[in-house]
Amino acid sequence: MTWRQRRVQEMADLINGFPFDSADFSDDGDLPLVRIRDILGTSFETFVAREVVPESVLIRDGDVVVGMDGDFNVVLWSRGPAALNQRLCLLRANGRADTRFLAYALPAYLQVINDLTYATTVKHLSSGQVRGIRMTAPDLPEQRAIADYLDRETARIDTLIDEQRCLIEMLRERRVATVAEALEGYDRIHLRRLVDRERPMTYGILQAGEPIEGGVPYIGPSDITGEGTSPERDALRTTASEIASAYRRSVLAGGDVVVSIGPAYGKVAVVSDDLAGANLTQDTVRVALVPELAHTRFVVWALLSRQTADYWDYQIMGATFRRLNLGTLARTPIPFAPLDEQRRIASYLDEQTAKIDALIAETERFIELARERRSALITAAVTGQIDVREVA
Repeated sequence: MTWRQRRVQEMADLINGFPFDSADFSDDGDLPLVRIRDILGTSFETFVAREVVPESVLIRDGDVVVGMDGDFNVVLWSRGPAALNQRLCLLRANGRADTRFLAYALPAYLQVINDLTYATTVKHLSSGQVRGIRMTAPDLPEQRAIADYLDRETARIDTLIDEQRCLIEMLRERRVATVAEALEGYDRIHLRRLVDRERPMTYGILQAGEPIEGGVPYIGPSDITGEGTSPERDALRTTASEIASAYRRSVLAGGDVVVSIGPAYGKVAVVSDDLAGANLTQDTVRVALVPELAHTRFVVWALLSRQTADYWDYQIMGATFRRLNLGTLARTPIPFAPLDEQRRIASYLDEQTAKIDALIAETERFIELARERRSALITAAVTGQIDVREVA
């Protein structure tokens, strides 16, 4: 192959997007309007009438569309006629380059520009920068051969990635089903009936104020990250002891269950012993279980189950703002089984979900490696590191 440096402006015609008037936007016009957010999508939100679209900005399949803000995304267009909005440009074939080759090769050069503008809050790309990009490229027949090769190989990798994504979805569905099935077949009682009457369910501090060094830590919805995992003490915000003392009712003890309510509802944590004496926000609720009635991990799984999610959805159905409140949480139906049975089920679910989680993590790692392989393959092909004629 004969490789030499070529400017993008030699290889394709660049066309800037058009500043359409928002008055021309509609939900069902003749042509979809392609904005920055639409480049990598699969559907369109905004349309325009054909008569307001200049012929030059009518995107055709085979054009290379470039986002000129943000991450400078690049896509070889294949979604039919559309109108090109401002802050995008397109590269159109002029007989001197294969646009598929350009679509494969450009991202690496745009990444360099992106990296050089690392200090800019909002990154902008100019059409002059795109035209001026110098890339090492072979003659047109070799570009086509490289593009053909990459079309085949990336399609194989993409198919494999899609299959692995489907596997992850199946594993997640199986995880949900495993929990739901283990909790079936038992009578149910309201959650509040499993709670210590001396320490009833309650939410916490309404206004915690500014963080205080050495103050009293408190747990909010954003601090709950795992399925029953306790927040780390050092990661929690703190409030003044004077404020906390007014909320003695919501002081935590080791082993308490904390459930988030409000708009970020449904997160569950079990308080570690080192957080004894900590407090809550108004969007979290303390659930102090009676040990003789309820096994903590069993109740955690019940609160995280599909049955509970369905119950909460039904209770807040039709609400303008989807929020869980203390009353609904207190009435949540929990399977009521003998304590030994609860322990057995909780242990079983801990074991089974850990196995599924390990498979999901392994599959996600496979996808990550496949993406890395895809990127490396493209780089090698468009820079001449591999001769596609030998590997075809």
